Amino acid sequence: MHNLTLFLPCPAGVEDYLLAEVQQICPAAQNLRRQRGGVELTADWDDMLRLNLHSRLAQRVLVRLALQPCPNEDALYEAAYAVLWELWFTPAQTFKVELTAQHSPFQSLNFAALRIKDAVCDRMRERLGQRPSVETLQPEVRLHAHLGPEQVWLYIDTSGEPLFKRGWRTDTGDAPLKETLAAAMIAASGWTGLDAQGQPQPLYDPCCGSGTVAIEAAQRALHIAPGKLRRFGFERLLPHQPARWQALRQQAVAAERPVPGGQAFVFGSDVAFRMVDFARRNAERAGVAQAIEWRGGDALERLPPCPTPGVMLLNPPYGERIAAAGVAGQSAQTRARPEPAQGLVPGAGRESARHADGEENTAFFSQLASHWKKNYAGWTAWLLSPDPQLPSHMRLKATRRVPLWNGPIECRLFRFDLVAGSARTPRAGAQPNDTTPE
Repeated sequence: MHNLTLFLPCPAGVEDYLLAEVQQICPAAQNLRRQRGGVELTADWDDMLRLNLHSRLAQRVLVRLALQPCPNEDALYEAAYAVLWELWFTPAQTFKVELTAQHSPFQSLNFAALRIKDAVCDRMRERLGQRPSVETLQPEVRLHAHLGPEQVWLYIDTSGEPLFKRGWRTDTGDAPLKETLAAAMIAASGWTGLDAQGQPQPLYDPCCGSGTVAIEAAQRALHIAPGKLRRFGFERLLPHQPARWQALRQQAVAAERPVPGGQAFVFGSDVAFRMVDFARRNAERAGVAQAIEWRGGDALERLPPCPTPGVMLLNPPYGERIAAAGVAGQSAQTRARPEPAQGLVPGAGRESARHADGEENTAFFSQLASHWKKNYAGWTAWLLSPDPQLPSHMRLKATRRVPLWNGPIECRLFRFDLVAGSARTPRAGAQPNDTTPE
């Protein structure tokens, strides 16, 4: 199949990185365009397969089947009925319609999704004599629709499960970082595994949790396809040709690189030894166990994992998660948290609790900056945080601020170039040391 119009959705702030990634994966693609919340291109079936296999940043790979005016619900039904669904799946397969909207005039999105479902079933019954069944939990085929002010976009999903589900992370802690966000952090940092001289460049996550950032980094450096271990939705579609897919998978395996020098160049540590065990097992499943060295340790006490300065990349704990920073973080928490007020009406202490959390954050990040100043001169630190005032709390100058979204939470990926003494307290009356524009 040729001249497929593909759309790859991604979180806000990731579009430029995804555009560069798509150009690298599919250099012959046509009409490549950056759009809000994703990238669109014209490509063939093999390119669709490559994007599913190799994209670290896209959430899905969708094939656009229709783009039609949609002033009302009847027009929506007609647009969905006109699509040749019988070329993509059979009535024996279950399906689900997922709908998004932006400035849509429709009163009920649930009713709009129902109209699309009815159109698909009616067409299948009239063309093939049988209608497919709807399955909302584990459908065999996923259809996506997007409603705008005047138009509807209809897609079939070739990915199935979201692409952040790589297949190797089965051991996780609380609120694990999505693999696609970890990949966006790595892309924003510019880290590739090699420095300007072609030598291995260390990467270290001192708050590694279940190892997502470190494993994503190691897989990227070793050219291991992120979709190597998983199944995809296109394998259940009628145009699928298993032999072509197997050939592309074999090409991907042949392109993998060995660990440089046979020694670890990615490092991760966490105060919870249970999480370090999780990370180690995840790395083994991901095929990067030899590339990563794992250790337990407090983020405020752990010394550099190697003699050569490199890149630190982390999503540190904050708020009530500050205890995950370790013993030193807990000591900061203890000093900052006041005794609960007595005799107050219910809810009266909430503002005090929020203020205490802010003090805990400030204390922890101030100690972290001091630790880095003393022990990590020459390193570059990239830190993801929802707090726009983080550089002030750390008394460090952020040389870059990259907007990224962690689910519904708007964050910034701050870059700090660490030199000895960079965490000194500004003199009285000095202006804030971070003047990097948003």
